[in-house]
Amino acid sequence: MPQVLVTIAGRSYRMACGEGEESHLEGLAALYDAKIDEMRAAFGEIGDMRLQVMAALTVADEVLELRRKCERLETELADTRHLASAGDERSSILEGKFAEKIHVTAERIERLARSLNAPVVPD
Repeated sequence: MPQVLVTIAGRSYRMACGEGEESHLEGLAALYDAKIDEMRAAFGEIGDMRLQVMAALTVADEVLELRRKCERLETELADTRHLASAGDERSSILEGKFAEKIHVTAERIERLARSLNAPVVPD
């Protein structure tokens, strides 16, 4: 199993990960380390553990908000698919009605054409 050395808040940690996940794990560590630096810039030196907890809670809050947003978007997508499906169904019904009207109209035109082509019988 591959191992990666990551640095978070100035401390190095050797982490195991799945094959091919090394750069992903390094990216996650860099993201978390950047969040700690952001907290340090905002609040100053308030203790490493407290900064790490605040950064972890901030990242967790962002994840939770993204999950909520994803759920809302999934709901909107399902609603849109439902509307599209209903629209397709209505279109099929209208197409059927339209085809029937065209058929009836074509029959009337044929009857009119036959009557116009019929020989005239003198009175």
